[in-house]
Amino acid sequence: MLRLLSLLQTHRHWPGLELADRLAVSERTLRRDIDRLRELGYPVHSGRGSAGGYQLRSGIAMPPLLLDDEEAVAIAVGLRTAAGGTVEGLEETSLRALTKVVQVMPPRLRRRVDALRAFTVTAPAGGPQIEAATLTVIAQACRDDERLTFTYTAPSGEPDTRLVEPHRLVSLKRRWYLVAWDLDRADWRIFRLDRLTGPAATGARFRPRELPAADAAAYVADRLGARPTRYDITVRFHAPAGTVEPVVAVTGGHVEPVDDRSCRLRMQVDAFDWPVFILAAVGARFDVVDPPEFRDHLRDIGRLFLRAGTSEQGRGHAGGRRTPRRSG
Repeated sequence: MLRLLSLLQTHRHWPGLELADRLAVSERTLRRDIDRLRELGYPVHSGRGSAGGYQLRSGIAMPPLLLDDEEAVAIAVGLRTAAGGTVEGLEETSLRALTKVVQVMPPRLRRRVDALRAFTVTAPAGGPQIEAATLTVIAQACRDDERLTFTYTAPSGEPDTRLVEPHRLVSLKRRWYLVAWDLDRADWRIFRLDRLTGPAATGARFRPRELPAADAAAYVADRLGARPTRYDITVRFHAPAGTVEPVVAVTGGHVEPVDDRSCRLRMQVDAFDWPVFILAAVGARFDVVDPPEFRDHLRDIGRLFLRAGTSEQGRGHAGGRRTPRRSG
């Protein structure tokens, strides 16, 4: 029964004979087990004829799920991340769901989840938050191979209606992206979710196409890397590459050693805000090689902070308490 439930939860349509062969049971035993699942509240749809078979459909209530070890750990880690505020509107819901999942976990899986939480560091979100409803609609369309329509605002600022065959959602560099086949342009496209509004499934199914990459994450990374950026920043740190690289690992920057005591960082960006944050996070002396605009930007930022640190109001307070004036 558990093996049958595990196969049905892949969401695909199973021909009756194939499903019986996978379980090494007779078709009569299979029908009896399907009836038992229905009695437990699992909405198993059955078809007749040559194309007949079984498929687990969505029902009016959420039945218990059967998860393997890797799936259970992945769900717990994902819920911890969402509870931290990376998806707008899901913080409290994720925390409640996380509590239920961890409560029924065997000790060996709890230890794995705790280890992942204790020994991994998540960079500050910083990017635009995406509504939970938007992620849910798009993820379901990807899962069900269902065409999706939405309004997309290009960098030029002009909105346009798109009809796509969604493939995967990818989270990369503090942003969410949808990889999809654009039907009007007859080509693969990447859509930023913070520029996407009103996603709606059309009800029309499609046969999945082969993505021209190893996986969706690699495809997005390659396409973004090939996209021209406004600035190509080069900075030389007076610190070993081994000290700098762990800090900038999540930024997409490239670190190469110059010698044992210095290294060079290259970043391709459209704005200077994120590189400034990275330089501060590294906390080592550095020299800006290129471009001059970035050097000017840092000079302006430095004046701003220096003014705040040397202002009369700042010197007039110590530890949150006002310095008393001398009498006379």
